[in-house]
Amino acid sequence: MLQCIAVTQVPYAEALLALATMEGGPGHPPDIVEPEDFVLCELGDHDESAEHAAHLWTADTPDDQDLWFLWSGTGAHRVHRLDVLRLCPAVLRELATRTVTPCAYFDHHPGPHSFSVTDPLGDLIAAHVHSEVRRLVSEDDAPGAPDAPGTLDGPGARGRPGTPDEPDTDAP
Repeated sequence: MLQCIAVTQVPYAEALLALATMEGGPGHPPDIVEPEDFVLCELGDHDESAEHAAHLWTADTPDDQDLWFLWSGTGAHRVHRLDVLRLCPAVLRELATRTVTPCAYFDHHPGPHSFSVTDPLGDLIAAHVHSEVRRLVSEDDAPGAPDAPGTLDGPGARGRPGTPDEPDTDAP
């Protein structure tokens, strides 16, 4: 299932107060939320009867409770709340790989669990970042790459004007 695409602005003062007063909250709440922050609903695509939800903070407590921002409606009709909620206990076990993936949502969330929700835009951005990293790494490893040791293209290369080992003969 695709991720919901609802976006809304976080009420800054309310979020700061919720972060500052929650058990296991951050030491400095202004580092977590900024005055003009927006959040994207993290749940799977859903109808108007379900609230949108965005995770704000993972509490440092033994009872697995996190701060969530929940809202419904838009504009002047938006209704919202900040709530500390228990994590969903569901897990996905893959026997072939022996991996266990916990649901990242709150307990009794609407719709499918997080491991069944896909974010095509996030996947596209991640794929682009990975391809850029591979491209940059392969350029650095290529023979003759700038700044590569032992090449004629990097700083200190002999035989080129303007390098530290040879004076520039065109200089007045």
